[in-house]
Amino acid sequence: MSAGPVTQPVPVRWHDRLDPRPAFARAGQSLPAIVQIVIAATAAFAFAHFVLGHETPVLAGTIAVSSLGLVRDARPRRVVETVVGMMLGVLVSEALLRIVGTGWWQLPIVLAAVLLVARLFSPQPGFAIAAAIQGLIVLLFPGADTEAVMARPLDGAVGGAAAILLTVVVPRSFRRELRHDARALFAAADAAVAAIVQGLESGQSRRADRGLEKARGLDPLVRAWRESLDSATAIARISPFLRRRRGELERQRRILLAMDLSVRNLRVVGRRAAYVLDDGVPRPVAADVLDQLARGMALVGECLEDIALEPAAREALRATAAHLHPAELLPDASLGDHSLLTAMRPLAVDLLTAAGAPPDDARAAIPRI
Repeated sequence: MSAGPVTQPVPVRWHDRLDPRPAFARAGQSLPAIVQIVIAATAAFAFAHFVLGHETPVLAGTIAVSSLGLVRDARPRRVVETVVGMMLGVLVSEALLRIVGTGWWQLPIVLAAVLLVARLFSPQPGFAIAAAIQGLIVLLFPGADTEAVMARPLDGAVGGAAAILLTVVVPRSFRRELRHDARALFAAADAAVAAIVQGLESGQSRRADRGLEKARGLDPLVRAWRESLDSATAIARISPFLRRRRGELERQRRILLAMDLSVRNLRVVGRRAAYVLDDGVPRPVAADVLDQLARGMALVGECLEDIALEPAAREALRATAAHLHPAELLPDASLGDHSLLTAMRPLAVDLLTAAGAPPDDARAAIPRI
């Protein structure tokens, strides 16, 4: 009698689609970015209006809002590139309007010129789009007089300066985002390992296949954490308010790089587990070793919140790594079983590195074969 399917589709009830909690969570996560954008746009508009005397400094507000945005990547370099692209669109559009004038047939000419010039300046597609949007604003709302025309590039510069200044002076709170991304990766990796362990314990290759499938889906979580960390690190380099966080960010980067390698090695373990389980025979020894590595990985995740847990994580992983000798654990096993245990050795090394062990010490913790 064949075994039933390991997983079953879960029906989504109609009222689950109306659950407001994801929307409130999304809004809550965007609050720091919203505060930053509101302050930058208001300050830019107020400066251009009250200090410079411009009646309607539209570009001051729009450039401040557009250059910051609600994107995850709020690195100063990205903000500066966006500001430069927008200013380029304003300047090129203003110059062309003086030559060809305004009207419906001028629109494709100006827009094409702005996009071409922007593509010459930068390979980033977002740079050209930012320039084109500001060029359209200039084209669709031409200045009524020479003074208004001359004021618009200055308004754009004020908006860009406000965005760059707010990125440094009022940086977005990155700790919550980093914590969320790290927890998501460790939770998903734990679920992948658990499925492979279940397959090894029960002898069901389909469970191991399910764990492998989950492991293959970890890359987007790694990229999300890396993107958040790159943004926070870039801001911390120039913001006086975040300099004390540099040590914490460097520690997270070390854990991230090691987890990236661990995820890749976990996929190797998953593939070999699915292969050896084709015979339907449970592998309790391999399951126990992988489960111990999973517990060590969970401790590494807890180290992100409490650095004092790193010694405990290292000792737990070192104790498991010290016994990872395939021939000693399974002296009479097949080559496939030995290969499965061998695949766990690099995983143990990477997790030890994530727990703070120097790479040479992590490799030395594995018995030589």
